[in-house]
Amino acid sequence: MAPALASKPTEVTLPQVQLINQAIEQQWRAYELTPAEQEEDGKWCRRVYLDLVGRIPSYEELLQFMRDRDGDKREKLVNLLLEDSRYTEEFANHWSSVWSNILIGRSGGTARNSFTSREGMAKYLRDCFATNRPYNRMVYELVTATGTTKPGTEGFNGAVNFLADKVNNEDATLATSSTSRVFLGQQVQCTQCHNHPFNQWKQQKFWEFNAFFRQTRALRRFSPGTRDVDFVELVDQDFAGESGVPAQAEIYFEERNGLTRVAFPVFIDGTEIEKSGYVSEVNRRTELGKMIVSSQYLDKMIVNRMWSHFLGYGFSKPLDDLGPHTVASHPELLETLGQEFRKSSYDMRALMKWIVLSRPYQLSTKITSGNEADDPAMGEPPQFSHFYLRQMSAEQLYQSLIQVGGEARGSLEQQQVERDRWLNQFVVAFGTDEGDEATTFNGSIPQALMMFNGDLVKRATSIESGSWLGKLAQSPSRMPDKVSSLFIAGLARPATAGELKVAAQLLQARKGRVEEALQDLWWAILNSNEFILVQ
Repeated sequence: MAPALASKPTEVTLPQVQLINQAIEQQWRAYELTPAEQEEDGKWCRRVYLDLVGRIPSYEELLQFMRDRDGDKREKLVNLLLEDSRYTEEFANHWSSVWSNILIGRSGGTARNSFTSREGMAKYLRDCFATNRPYNRMVYELVTATGTTKPGTEGFNGAVNFLADKVNNEDATLATSSTSRVFLGQQVQCTQCHNHPFNQWKQQKFWEFNAFFRQTRALRRFSPGTRDVDFVELVDQDFAGESGVPAQAEIYFEERNGLTRVAFPVFIDGTEIEKSGYVSEVNRRTELGKMIVSSQYLDKMIVNRMWSHFLGYGFSKPLDDLGPHTVASHPELLETLGQEFRKSSYDMRALMKWIVLSRPYQLSTKITSGNEADDPAMGEPPQFSHFYLRQMSAEQLYQSLIQVGGEARGSLEQQQVERDRWLNQFVVAFGTDEGDEATTFNGSIPQALMMFNGDLVKRATSIESGSWLGKLAQSPSRMPDKVSSLFIAGLARPATAGELKVAAQLLQARKGRVEEALQDLWWAILNSNEFILVQ
């Protein structure tokens, strides 16, 4: 018998969850939207595993949750994934991947002689998420870090990998734009050369922010006897300014009308620091780090980013553009949730818990006449009256295929090499000033062949003795129950009557060979659109 699919609507007493629910529900009423029903337990379980630990649940994990009759089972599961030591490594690895992509891009650290060590960045982030390091401390460390990029080297500090390849070229303009965008939600890159036509960022403000990075250099350290870069050391050193007077240490920029202007380090809110370029008198990045973690934009930006991770859309579009020119879909909620996050001492796991236990995250993907107007894909502000379908990330797909039977092999280093090689098939570079990248399942022939016939899928569909599929085939269960087990394991739902009929036909075509019929069916499930969706 298949386990129950749904439970009664979840009630959570956490005040931050109630705050979210009240704000979202108020807007539903204002827009005359009727929200979707609560998602079935199995699909919601699959959703929260993907978002919190980066993979679908195992068959056993899913059944255990679906058979639980406690009214607070969803809160119990969230607490388990966030707080139980059995999931710490997976949790830390998943969020390390998410933040490595945010900070250095999916291809960061993969090129020969790169200034960035992807391994070093990942190690630093794993430590942050494994120990639940407060977000403000993590940001301060990323902005102010000095040391070497590569694990095992003297002075190693993985946090330097955020800026290691951004400070030397073009007067640290990439360090300027990335830092303001990632942590403060301030899009400044186009003001490098001219005033922004739509917001308060002017060319002067860009170069004032840029001045904070002028004491910082990335120094190459070569492999002995070669010109190959082994690692990079990020240091702070005296900056004489463009006129050669360290006591002032000014920089100059040219306006479009040809006028040359001067800039000193000034934060986005107008706060100035000493003009000296001597590190012993003022360390500009240290002062910048202090001001960033004191800014209300830090709070709002991380709330917006995390909301987008879990709900598919942020409160603003673009996600990392929170200037006064941007109209947020739920401005008061964004503001208040940011304040609550600050009060929590920047507890990232607490913020995750508030969002995944909120009502909008509980909803099904079903579109009805009461919520069909809520369609952010058409450019409308998201109202979160139903859960928005989205594709797994490439990282989630990889870990999910590992979960369903394609066990990782070899040493940890070999596993990482295999994982990176697999993921690189999905990287798409856009060639913008920010080095923007994305991963997408775009239907290319190599990608399709990789999913159809790749080693990972072959291992996941193995019927060898000891494999999950092999054990299922050899179990005494009836064929319809075995088929439903496949659909539950892969899609978090039992097979439909139509799918059971197709399975019976497939068994007949295979002349009663159960292992082969189940193998064919499992392969089809893993290659289905439904499998790669977070829903």
